[in-house]
Amino acid sequence: MSTITNGSNNGTTLSPPAKWTAEELMHGKEGVVDDLAASAAASLTVSSTTSPSKKAPKFSMRKLGAGKKPPADPMDWGMPGHLTEEEVAIFMRFRDEVEKRGGEFRNTVYSFGDIEGEAFCLTRWLRARKFKYDDVIAMIEEATAVRADARKHDFYPDPVQALGCEPSVFMAQYPQLYHGHAKNGCPVFISKPGVLNTDGMECITTLDGILKFHWHVMMHDYKKRLLKHKEAHPDFNNFQCVCVIDLEHLSTSQLSQRALNIVKTQTAIDSICFPETMNRTLVINAPVFFSMTWKIIKGWIDPRTAGKIELISSRKSWEARMRELVDEDQLPSDYGGKGMATTETLAREAPPGVIKQYHELVHLRSSGHVTVDVPADGELEVQVYTRSVTEVVLSIVDENNKASVYVPEVPFMHTGGPGENDKPTSVLLTKERIKGPVKARIKIDSKVSRFTSAGCYMVACNVHSRGV
Repeated sequence: MSTITNGSNNGTTLSPPAKWTAEELMHGKEGVVDDLAASAAASLTVSSTTSPSKKAPKFSMRKLGAGKKPPADPMDWGMPGHLTEEEVAIFMRFRDEVEKRGGEFRNTVYSFGDIEGEAFCLTRWLRARKFKYDDVIAMIEEATAVRADARKHDFYPDPVQALGCEPSVFMAQYPQLYHGHAKNGCPVFISKPGVLNTDGMECITTLDGILKFHWHVMMHDYKKRLLKHKEAHPDFNNFQCVCVIDLEHLSTSQLSQRALNIVKTQTAIDSICFPETMNRTLVINAPVFFSMTWKIIKGWIDPRTAGKIELISSRKSWEARMRELVDEDQLPSDYGGKGMATTETLAREAPPGVIKQYHELVHLRSSGHVTVDVPADGELEVQVYTRSVTEVVLSIVDENNKASVYVPEVPFMHTGGPGENDKPTSVLLTKERIKGPVKARIKIDSKVSRFTSAGCYMVACNVHSRGV
């Protein structure tokens, strides 16, 4: 049985939560707060006649269930404390089967570790298949097979090796980040598919690389965030995520097959291997064409799933809704909160010692360039990626004195295969970093006609602190 060292609690350990009885699975466990109770507690206000030192009441599912039972909330269905007798019987049978099989079957179920607690972990899997026992078992067997290869590689602990590039380069093409926690304790995940740059993604990585990176995120990054929050808040039980999908700038042209494949690659893993990890999703800044499509789609999906997804186009409305779910200090400033802006959070994904990054995609015909200001205390490092089989010449000169050449002409072209999982070609253009102060021009020159496209080139520039 595993334990977690709680660094914030004098080195004590947190043991997996105790087993729930059938009665507790149906009516709640003393001291365990569910989403409904958390929401009620968050909405409480202390009256002027209440002593400032008086603590707010501690909610539990058992206390909420006492006396007259309130109307069932659809979001409570299948959650510990809200099961029917029939569901409890299936839960007990499922629990016995998981412990009997053990091994990788059990590891698949407890992907976030025993500390999640069997009641919350097992009901996640049961809800995913509507408590149909045989379907749940089949799902876990499939998930075990799906994750087998990634498990052999420890779910890719090195994100650079997984992607084939620095994660910061990837995030510049498809901004995605975790930022704080919602009022119910769930991590807040913000994704910006509206600015997804598929040409840029194609230049730097592969669908296989994106798949490996997603395994890294779920099994190393997301898992670590959940366990760290559990250390600081032992009562936290809901290993789910509040998602914000920002569709600002989304156009119909962006909904290409390549873009859909990228999204599909990530969601395919979650749907089979990490079921019921979406607490709720806010889709914001949706364009008119998407809003119309959603009205149709919503009628096709399960009402409970649809109830977890809210489509809000008005900024005023979605900011207000986000503040209902997330405290202002946990919200980014560019999403109506008082926390760090998402641009700054993403900038922190830069490698150690990097003080500024520039990522620019060059659609090349005869020539193109990227200009970077390097401060006096900085040193410039330049990496270029492509899939273009047209040979070009790369060089770096001083923008203000073209005769000053920092990197002479370097022939460059894609030398790998044409498949979507064949890795792109890259070159570190600066064998030695260029010391500032300087305004550097990274040049890309093609020998083909200016009326013929020479392809796309991702220029990734890191400005390091001098000597770091």
